[in-house]
Amino acid sequence: MALDAIVIGAGQNGLAAAARLAAAGRKVVVLERRDAVGGLAGAVEIHPGYRVPGILHDEGRVSPRAAAALGLERHGLAWREAPPVFLAEIDGPGILVPGTAAGSRPGSEVGNGGVGNGGGGAGNGGAGGRAAAAAGEIGDRSRHDAAAWLRYRAFLDKLRPLLDSVMSAPPPPLSPASAGDLWELAMRGGRLWRHGRRDTLELLRVAPMCVADYLDELFETPLLVAGLAAPAVIGTWAGPWSAGTNTNLLLAEAAPGRRLAGGPAALVAALERAARAAGADIRTAAEVVRLRVENSRAAGVTLASGERLDAAAVIATCDPKRVFLELIAPATLPIRIEEEYRRIRARGTAAKVHLALSGPLELAARPGQAFEHIRIGGGHVDDLERAFDAVKYREVSPIPHLEIRVPSVADPGLAPAGHHVASILASYAPHDVAGGWTEQRRAGFLEAVLATLERHAPDVRSRIVAQELLTPADLEARYALTGGQLHHGEPALDQLLVMRPAPSAARYATSVPGLYLGGSGSHGGGGVTCTPGLLAAATALAR
Repeated sequence: MALDAIVIGAGQNGLAAAARLAAAGRKVVVLERRDAVGGLAGAVEIHPGYRVPGILHDEGRVSPRAAAALGLERHGLAWREAPPVFLAEIDGPGILVPGTAAGSRPGSEVGNGGVGNGGGGAGNGGAGGRAAAAAGEIGDRSRHDAAAWLRYRAFLDKLRPLLDSVMSAPPPPLSPASAGDLWELAMRGGRLWRHGRRDTLELLRVAPMCVADYLDELFETPLLVAGLAAPAVIGTWAGPWSAGTNTNLLLAEAAPGRRLAGGPAALVAALERAARAAGADIRTAAEVVRLRVENSRAAGVTLASGERLDAAAVIATCDPKRVFLELIAPATLPIRIEEEYRRIRARGTAAKVHLALSGPLELAARPGQAFEHIRIGGGHVDDLERAFDAVKYREVSPIPHLEIRVPSVADPGLAPAGHHVASILASYAPHDVAGGWTEQRRAGFLEAVLATLERHAPDVRSRIVAQELLTPADLEARYALTGGQLHHGEPALDQLLVMRPAPSAARYATSVPGLYLGGSGSHGGGGVTCTPGLLAAATALAR
């Protein structure tokens, strides 16, 4: 069978690439090593009748541009507003933080400059009262923080179109080779400065900062600072005092903001329908063991069964280290290219815990209330830093930080009537833990997670029907993730934009003609986005 393209991996990015290529009339086959499509965004049954909608949590990073380009709404994709986040605390009521689409209405109290530049004072009469009301429970804790919250959200709202345009398009060319390349650079620079000198300078100032310093400038409530800092470091090899982590926060918080109805698994379902409708062939239990390079270009793949498939283009959506250091035969490529991929840092630091529950996950601080999104830390940003300290010495955090989703609050069909499921990202747990992930080590870390959760939800153990722990080593084995790194490469300043995954593959085409990288390790990836697969397919079509 003559093929135009082979796509390795049927996760969100592989399906997006296949849908784009097939819609352009190309003959495409998608090869997935597992028995089901979806990868980290696919549904997981943790116990008969209990499902979670993906290993990855939905953080609202799917760009409406990507969804529109693929026609996903025609294939059932629907949106919803972001739920609020409950920041739990010991011996306190906690804080319910508005979803990212709420609490950010510009007004006279917001001001026109960067978030650190004053604006209306929280304690000066009516403006402060309005700020406190718009910021919800943040205003109950601190009127200063209520006004700061509105300035913070207004700044992010201004950044959103800029960051969406950056993350939804290939990074700028490293070496402009044509008038078109120069024009593209000029247009991007103009788009940045159109945000105004003050906001542009503020972005340049705060992006390289550590997230703890940035949030400490804005807010006075330790619980709020710690809670807002967490998304910048979860799944990374960094703590809140690590330089550059504020860039991760800005990318997460200034994302499009709307969530997926049905979570990541609903995105996968829509992508699969779009790809099949366009004519793509999707094969599961079809593991690629060799990516063949012949006459200095990608020629096709060899499967574990021994079957060989040839194609004019190969789009690999697995992690880039796996592609270049495992799937391509050793000594095929120049040493300098192999070294580029060896240098990519891909150290997994987050474990996944799934709980099937016979009742709601009820918090002692808020009896009778059900929250879809809960964040449990120590109450101070330094507690998050201490949790990170452990992985520096290849140890697990004794008091892990818990990023919790209870998707059955919004989608009761994920569990039997009256029952629930909880999906927990537990940080920090190193892939290369000292002594290995023995049964004793696994049991100890799971106990630390449950003990941390139990301090806030005293009845949780009595409601556990089933439980599952996936360490970074388990994630590597199940999903072929180098190092168990959920983002296919650590998000850090030196591993973003034209450096993601490597300079020779910054714009999806690699140094091997006919081979393209379209996984989360490429620009636009990290979390649930499907953008790298779409852009890699567009690059292949253009060539």
